[in-house]
Amino acid sequence: QVQLVESGGGLVQAGGSLSVSCTTSGRTFSSYAMGWFRQAPGKEREFVAAVSRSGGYVYYADSVKGRFTISRDNAKNTVYLQMNSLKPEDTAVYFCAAKRIYDGDYYSGYDYWGQGTQVTVSS
Repeated sequence: QVQLVESGGGLVQAGGSLSVSCTTSGRTFSSYAMGWFRQAPGKEREFVAAVSRSGGYVYYADSVKGRFTISRDNAKNTVYLQMNSLKPEDTAVYFCAAKRIYDGDYYSGYDYWGQGTQVTVSS
């Protein structure tokens, strides 16, 4: 079982920056690919970004490419999402997720989820 805890959400003005992080306990963090997803009110949860086990490969949704950066520190069991040039449409609850990669799919099929952290971007 992998327990994920997000932190760092909050309120920011459009054009601003915010960073969220996700930490897990245990010694198997580096065995998992990590992803960030978000869910806005009335919308389905959507993929935002993912990072491979080593951190060497990253993947982004088109809507955040060039503005968001995902990274991980396996020594700290933590994955980060740095969000720049934020827009009101980025407002959502952000979830981190973990999965073991067997199929090369970093965009779906995650097994473990955090409780989410709210990010609100005011216009």
